[in-house]
Amino acid sequence: MRRGPVAAAGGVAVVGAVVLAVGFWPGGDGDGSDGAAPSGGRSAAAPSTSPTKSYALSKAPATIPAVREHTAARGPGWRPDEGKGRVVIGDGDSGLADEAKLLAGELKLKYGGESDPREGDVQLTLSDGDEGKDKGKDRGGDESYTLTVKGERVRIAAPAEAGVFYGTRTLKQAVSGGRTAPEGVVRDRPAKPQRGFMIDIARKHYDLKWLEDRVRDLGDLKYNQLGLHFSDDQAFRIESESHPEIVSSDHLTKDQVRGLVKLAASRHITVVPEIDSPGHLGAVTRRHPSLQLRDSRGKVTRGAVDISKPAAAKIVDDLLKEYADLFPGAYWHLGADEYLALTVKNPEASYPQLAAAARERYGADGRVQDLATGWLNDRADTVRPFDKKLKAWNDGFFRGGKTQAADDLEVAYWTGKEIGAREPDAYLKAGRKLVNYNDEYLYYVLGQPQTFRYPTGQRIYESWTPLVVRGTKPVSERYDDQILGGTFAVWGDLADAQTQEQVAAGIRMPLRATVQKLWDPGKPDLAWKDFVKLADGL
Repeated sequence: MRRGPVAAAGGVAVVGAVVLAVGFWPGGDGDGSDGAAPSGGRSAAAPSTSPTKSYALSKAPATIPAVREHTAARGPGWRPDEGKGRVVIGDGDSGLADEAKLLAGELKLKYGGESDPREGDVQLTLSDGDEGKDKGKDRGGDESYTLTVKGERVRIAAPAEAGVFYGTRTLKQAVSGGRTAPEGVVRDRPAKPQRGFMIDIARKHYDLKWLEDRVRDLGDLKYNQLGLHFSDDQAFRIESESHPEIVSSDHLTKDQVRGLVKLAASRHITVVPEIDSPGHLGAVTRRHPSLQLRDSRGKVTRGAVDISKPAAAKIVDDLLKEYADLFPGAYWHLGADEYLALTVKNPEASYPQLAAAARERYGADGRVQDLATGWLNDRADTVRPFDKKLKAWNDGFFRGGKTQAADDLEVAYWTGKEIGAREPDAYLKAGRKLVNYNDEYLYYVLGQPQTFRYPTGQRIYESWTPLVVRGTKPVSERYDDQILGGTFAVWGDLADAQTQEQVAAGIRMPLRATVQKLWDPGKPDLAWKDFVKLADGL
């Protein structure tokens, strides 16, 4: 059963008529009456082992996201001591050196390498979670971890490096502001394997430092994906050798991207690139006007390439292949949304060249939507040899027709406003995996065009869960395993509506609320005002 707000160890014990003052860290958390920051998480009691001296039973550490389980104990807890404390790694755990050095620098401790832990130390180690019956591999996989505070030492154990890193984030937050990491055992793991933040750097340029700051913040919050939408009608924002003519003046060099990817990897964040096609390619068609889609009257269709032309496929494939190695992570976003040829009443009549190409490829019954689905599958075939897991926007998946989107494409479900919109259930019933980008809660659209409003952290925190995929209505819990996670997205529709500093401030609490619900979708223990107070203190 979930417990309410809690604080960490310290207190006074009474034995008979004798009152014993108990030693604890100066400035540490007391018995709950000192206004210590509250936190969530399950907490279970363990008996005191001292007959003459006692500490108050510890409480779960105050963190964002809140830890899933905490077994309470009695003891002084732990806080970093610059004079003697070290961060060490277990024997044979050299792969954890980067995580250990990062934590040591953050807590102003020495890095001790592979060494037996002593009083004041933090030990990082790879294991199956042997501090009890809850084995790591059975309780959340590679991202699970166990954090034990005992004997004025800390031990963080996990089945993989990612879990160890998340344990270090919990410890970093637990001791922030001079607080004490409470005695006891944390067993923690995320509810959802994909926890993402997506930023539209095409329509609005963000400088490299801003992006790096976001990566550091995302890492501390246990996000594991950063989406980069770097190509759109307004601009193309990453250096290109295959097609330098399409690159905008304000852009990231490939060396800058490599540095950003490396920084993200050090925080166990995968950078997920997106070159959206066949719509949203205005930056390409501006330099290659012969590829622009035109209707039967010769009018240009904004941002769209003519998918009946092999040259359109070639230039997009050139770019996909060029960037495949620049982004070595496991995921790639193919886009596929808002192809405007399919938003008119009769695509075959409005775009006869597309209709002819569809019939040529798919037979007499072939339609423009089949040609668009074929485009998506062809782009998937281009990227798939690079061993990527593929995503596409839900309005790039069409019902009926002669052909269907490839089975391995994850649905990035963002809206139910498109023509012929389908409920999330339609994809889930078909067995597809889905990632939640619900534009009702998770879309931060600059300038608030159309019906968009800047999302608030409070609304996400109090009423959104990963099951709420479209609008405000959740899908059935039987689909929970098919919903792989969620992504909070920033879009630059009216790029000058906010400065990048205003964007950072505006998304601060929504990001924290989103990851809380992706880590644990249940009702949070803290009231919103207490969650904000905690965030301000970390």
